[in-house]
Amino acid sequence: VKSWTGEIHGRVVCDVCADSSIGPEDHVLEGAEVAVLCITKSGEVVNYQAFTNSKGIYTVAETMPESERWDACLARPISSFHDHCNHLGNGSTGIKFTYNHPSGHFHVIRPFVYRPSTAPTYCI
Repeated sequence: VKSWTGEIHGRVVCDVCADSSIGPEDHVLEGAEVAVLCITKSGEVVNYQAFTNSKGIYTVAETMPESERWDACLARPISSFHDHCNHLGNGSTGIKFTYNHPSGHFHVIRPFVYRPSTAPTYCI
């Protein structure tokens, strides 16, 4: 049985000024939780949980038989764990995508964005 390895990468960022663009005032969120749900070619649902590292990057990876490989996945942010930046930004509810990469290649998801409840005064 030929094995297959899938990998998903993404980032979680704090949009400090809540302006929907990444600028010098924004920073990555370490320890943010992300859930990734994948459906395999055989119809099995696999659930993954990942946390961001010091660079704000999370990774989900698994090696399995080629016949069981991921078919489609849904990634969604769960929590930022940062009191100052814990409101989900627009368009960060979840991302569905088809996973059709060959073994050893990874899929990169656009960043999930959290913002503060009120933007600092220097943003105005």
